[in-house]
Amino acid sequence: MKRLFVFAAIALSVAFVVSSCKKDKRALDTNVSAVGTLSAPLNASSLSLQPGGPGVTFKWSAATANDGGLIMYEVAFDKANGDFNKPVYRVLSDGSGVQAQATIPQDTLNKIASLAGIASSSAGTLKWTVIASKATNLQISKVSNTLQVSRPAGFAVPPTSLYITGTATEAGGGDISKAIPFKQISAGVFELYTSLAPGSYEFTDKANSSGTKYYIDDKGIVQQGSGSTTVSGAKATYRLRLNFNVATSNVVGIQSLGLFMSAYNTEIGQLNYIGNSTWENPKIPVTFYQFSWGRDERYKFALHTSNGIEYLGSSNVNNIAPAGQPASYFYLLPVTDAQWDNTYKFDPSIDTHNARVDVYFGASGPYTHTATAVN
Repeated sequence: MKRLFVFAAIALSVAFVVSSCKKDKRALDTNVSAVGTLSAPLNASSLSLQPGGPGVTFKWSAATANDGGLIMYEVAFDKANGDFNKPVYRVLSDGSGVQAQATIPQDTLNKIASLAGIASSSAGTLKWTVIASKATNLQISKVSNTLQVSRPAGFAVPPTSLYITGTATEAGGGDISKAIPFKQISAGVFELYTSLAPGSYEFTDKANSSGTKYYIDDKGIVQQGSGSTTVSGAKATYRLRLNFNVATSNVVGIQSLGLFMSAYNTEIGQLNYIGNSTWENPKIPVTFYQFSWGRDERYKFALHTSNGIEYLGSSNVNNIAPAGQPASYFYLLPVTDAQWDNTYKFDPSIDTHNARVDVYFGASGPYTHTATAVN
């Protein structure tokens, strides 16, 4: 009897819980109103976009929901004649989508303008509105504002890799798979040390036929599309820098690369360019300088360009001996022309012997060098 009573009590409790759950069950209310007012930027405002410029804040009146629940917002952008059925871009509002405002970086607005068909160094109109949503219910505001934007020179979405190809390059023309890679030195900025011979060259973001093509026009501006730069005269060595953020190029002739020894305050040898972004001298006589306190072995490099001399050396202002140091000890960085600062130290075995010195400006890793004793 006692067991029957317990079972009956349990069954009654379960029935009560089930009954309570049925009573508490309610349908989700997804009703939400559309945003009624767009307050900032004001309609027909003008904005001159700047790379890295501060964010622009878009504001609107809050939508309402029947149950007072959470509402999500997105700012939708479209072309001047668009209807927002397929906006060119959507941005979630601040606070992960719950605030009635969105702070949008100018770099993002530049990208949006590009997607809307506004060319770099040009002005055009963007249209924007706000989409309010609750669960799967989306309400596009019936009001929209326009924003007149002026885009800077440069690419809103710069390539993440870059290659040079053409008859003037070390790879020659005809085989895009042999295009020579640039080193990306920062977002949208690429650099290459190479030689150019009579012929032409252009650029691509992929070493195959599907890559986006670029070229330098006669004003030195980087342009997208089919085009090329012509090289005439004798074969020579250059440093090419392309900045897609502002669509600029800088092509500098490399005249020589010298081994600068601090104690002598002069270059004690010159390296020869051998191709593939590499300089070498297989035999430079090196004698450490005798001071009263000992022999001095400090050195760095002097790069002679058509714009003047640049020095390359260590990240350490005062360096130690190379024995046992990591590969980063030999990395090459732009440094000052100070006689003693940012130098390396030769291995003691090089003193009164010849040194083989190689410098590598390849795209696959940090710029670096080696210096080893030879007979």
